[in-house]
Amino acid sequence: MKAVFLFAGQGSQTVGMGKDFYENSSKAKDFLDSASDFCKIDFKHLLFEQNEDLNKSEFTQPAIVLNSLMAFIALEEKLTNLNADYALGHSLGEFSALAVQGGIDFKEVLTLVNKRGKFMQEDCSKIEASMMVVLGLKDEVVEDICKKARDKGKKIYAANYNCDSQIVVAGLKPDLKEYEPYFKEAGAKRAMLLNMNVASHCPILENASTKLSAELMPLIKDEFKPVISNVSAKAYNTKNDALSLLKQQLTKPVLYKQSISSIEKEVDIFIEFGASILKGLNKKITQKETYSITNMNDIDEVLKVYK
Repeated sequence: MKAVFLFAGQGSQTVGMGKDFYENSSKAKDFLDSASDFCKIDFKHLLFEQNEDLNKSEFTQPAIVLNSLMAFIALEEKLTNLNADYALGHSLGEFSALAVQGGIDFKEVLTLVNKRGKFMQEDCSKIEASMMVVLGLKDEVVEDICKKARDKGKKIYAANYNCDSQIVVAGLKPDLKEYEPYFKEAGAKRAMLLNMNVASHCPILENASTKLSAELMPLIKDEFKPVISNVSAKAYNTKNDALSLLKQQLTKPVLYKQSISSIEKEVDIFIEFGASILKGLNKKITQKETYSITNMNDIDEVLKVYK
């Protein structure tokens, strides 16, 4: 059976995520405990208890990746032949995908995305950055409104191509607010600011991209199993490609729906680890079945179909 492994990005965090894996998979528990020592972060507190850090990018990002990898480890513990023809993630999730495909060490990816979150926050700390979801418009309509806004000196960019009629735009919060009526006048069913203080996947993160690139060089392996790039919607499996594509990832839009469409004919199923957000998007993109693993019961369901 040909499978694609999927990994969600920032915004998928919830208090208590991963706790079922921690309590019922010895290898997942060992990984969280050792990751806490390696990263100098109390992941048990961060994931399982109410706290303010979980929504701070520098902690959100390693928490989400850790949860995704725990889900993967818990399934792998029961399925020794676990293997993906491709892996892909949405934004931050691409780093989880890279790890499970052998492109970067599981613990080192956590320290990397911890720094990624810090770099992103630093770029946005002195400006009012945010993101907005736009529903019900064609891609080209959203792109045209963003271009006209930039022609007038505004900072608004198409950032996430999630599925048909759903695009997330990024930029300065005042500019997004100003152009909310323009999206609605063009026929958007909804144009809603998200509870975010970073503007991902646009030129605002140019400095963060440069800083992240320097961190990537010593960590990425020379070769690994195929990962689908957010930037190109195509597979890559070498260090040189990873360095180029992951540097661009923070400043270029996430081509999620294009990525799914590019490989759906080659594979049988999709499996999302740690969340069920991409499963929801996939229902609007492909007829191929998507399974999500957020607890141990989900693993039992996947075991029934994965061969």
